[in-house]
Amino acid sequence: MAHSAHYECKIGPSILNSDLSALADESQRMLDSGADYLHLDVMDGHFVPNMTFGHPVVKCLRSKIKSAFFDMHMMVLNPEKWVEPMADAGADQYTFHIEATDKPAETIKKIKDAGMKVGIGVKPKTPVESVFPFVEEVDMILIMTVEPGFGGQSFMEDMMPKVQALRAKYRSLDIEVDGGLSPTTIHKAAEAGANMIVSGSAVVKSDNPKQVMDNMRGCVREWIMKSTLER
Repeated sequence: MAHSAHYECKIGPSILNSDLSALADESQRMLDSGADYLHLDVMDGHFVPNMTFGHPVVKCLRSKIKSAFFDMHMMVLNPEKWVEPMADAGADQYTFHIEATDKPAETIKKIKDAGMKVGIGVKPKTPVESVFPFVEEVDMILIMTVEPGFGGQSFMEDMMPKVQALRAKYRSLDIEVDGGLSPTTIHKAAEAGANMIVSGSAVVKSDNPKQVMDNMRGCVREWIMKSTLER
């Protein structure tokens, strides 16, 4: 897939840490505060030691929120099983974990055939090289900056070389980081070359989510501009 010759900053709040009984209202609050997309964490209790929600909840959310970009972070075993249900529920991007399937190429094709964009996630202990064979076929690579499964963990700065390696090799790829991102850690991710920023607690639990997102977006844009000028 041809990637455009540049990349832009996008901030996607993870609503896992919000009031899940008011998912639509919380999601709308994030969008009204300037979120570029919504990052929806799906966990199955097998791939990660926690459970969240599945496609029925996503479908209900889509019925209330018509136009937002739904980035599904599928922390599930056998991710190919849930492709059609998620597409049917109104998902826009389906991000599966490289560690969760022994059929990544087939899974990528299935997601595309279902009309969704494709992301691949990489857990902290997995080498980034594992996704290199697939980068040209997908829309986004997600580098986990915490162990997937629970919100509220601390940002792992030692994951930044993975982001740097991807950015050096793929100049216009969407590179997403997820885990412990806040105004105090954002500059590390921005400097490494990440442009899609998932933030949970720092945004959702803030008194002023707009200010937090604007702060992080400003930091990433600054680094994007700097790297463009340096080229």
